[in-house]
Amino acid sequence: MKKLLLGATALTLCAGFSSAAYAEFTLNILHINDFHSRFDPITNSDSNCGADQDAAGECFGGIARLKTIIDDTRATHADGNSILLSAGDNFQGSLYYTTYKSKVVSDFFNQLGFDVVATGNHEFDDGPEEFLKFIEAAEFPIIGGNFDVSRDANLAGKIKGSIVVEIGGEKIGIIGATAEDTPEIAEVGDVEFHEVTQYVRGAAEALDAAGVNKIILLSHIGYGVDLEVAASVPLIDVIVGGHSHSLLGSMDGAAGPYPTMVTNPDGIEVPVVQANQYGKYLGDIAITWDDDGKVVSAEGAPYLIDASVTGNEDFKAQLADLAGPIEELAATVIGASTAPLEGNREVCRVKECSMGNLLADAILDRTASQGATIAFQNGGGIRASIDEGEITMGEVLTVLPFSNTLATVSISGADVIEALENGVSDIENGAGRFAQVAGVKYSYTLANPAGERISDVLVKGDGDSWVPIDEEATYIVVTNNFVRGGGDGYETFANGDNPYDFGPPLEQVVADYIASQGGTYTPYTDGRITILE
Repeated sequence: MKKLLLGATALTLCAGFSSAAYAEFTLNILHINDFHSRFDPITNSDSNCGADQDAAGECFGGIARLKTIIDDTRATHADGNSILLSAGDNFQGSLYYTTYKSKVVSDFFNQLGFDVVATGNHEFDDGPEEFLKFIEAAEFPIIGGNFDVSRDANLAGKIKGSIVVEIGGEKIGIIGATAEDTPEIAEVGDVEFHEVTQYVRGAAEALDAAGVNKIILLSHIGYGVDLEVAASVPLIDVIVGGHSHSLLGSMDGAAGPYPTMVTNPDGIEVPVVQANQYGKYLGDIAITWDDDGKVVSAEGAPYLIDASVTGNEDFKAQLADLAGPIEELAATVIGASTAPLEGNREVCRVKECSMGNLLADAILDRTASQGATIAFQNGGGIRASIDEGEITMGEVLTVLPFSNTLATVSISGADVIEALENGVSDIENGAGRFAQVAGVKYSYTLANPAGERISDVLVKGDGDSWVPIDEEATYIVVTNNFVRGGGDGYETFANGDNPYDFGPPLEQVVADYIASQGGTYTPYTDGRITILE
């Protein structure tokens, strides 16, 4: 049975309904977002969950539990109408995806019975070719939105920006939207992205003109942007979102209430929901419309998928079969950590974190003999924490799932500062461009406007000294091939001199670095990033 973490939130948007009107229509929307191929259970810190921990009831999520909770919840709505949605980013994040790519996602999602799935930015990580495989294997519609695939010979005509589904005799319009900066953070090929708000406005108007008066925005643009769209675009009745991995509800650490109500330009309140990440929660929101297509109530809560949920046995067996080829690699012990390595996105995309220091130190150490003195590791490339104790290659690959390799580039000190400014330019939205660093120290002031936040940039001098960066001097910077190529907005690296994408893969660099420390690593932070008031 599922466990309700929160007391159900009931929001009545229109007074005077003592009993259900004849023409009211209620749709129960079940939703996940940012699953990231986390097919196995996870710990409370989102790292891999060992079998012993899972048996002790300490773990959450996992595709087998997700199957159970979806089936059980849909059964409770058997007398009504329900729809199962994913708000994108189902690729990338575990050895299952590294090994089997999109096939493992489509196989399980087909069995879960998704009705509509949005496109996340990570669906382009392996280029349009892998995304096409997902589209062709899926037994459910995958919608796009604010991107144009007409110039891609393979994707052209294969994905729509919005669709209309019929449930309970009612037409429901569903619009897709994907983060505008996807070309900066993924491999989109010839796919062209457009401004979200303008696209959503036009799509909603088109649906309305076609007589569809119940419209859902299924978005992968982030909680903050969802709120902006809700406040500025009429005709949208509910937004089911993703990308920012936001936990909504009344629990500690929540980014906002579930649902978050936003008043649109017509004075109508629009519910916005999201369900955290990695299949740890299942969102469940009941939306009721009157006969005119106006939302009169939004009621629901996210369910925590914890050890009280018994995993589906068939799914467990399927995972066991898939795990065989990857178990040997995943189980290889590369060292140990004397304390937990913090890789949580809420930390590593805002401030110095111990996982960021390990990665930045490791890549700088590997390239110091080539003259590299500064290292950048984008926070978005850090996908998990690692608990105290033995460190396996599987855990490292879960932290670093993108198959990135080492890359160096020569840039000026002024360009280093510009790159640091890029790193802190979108902290408000939890952007993955935040720079974990080595060989450089910096401060930032969030209250300042983007582009004017960085100060006190220091680089290593003689011995243990630190000196102000020389804006005219040239520095060799080491990062990963994605960032070096301009990913996450780091155009200053793409425009630098002597670019060299030489490898080896980051996971091997980390394994070698831990071995060089005697096999035992002690996590630390040392003040290399300072946040100023």
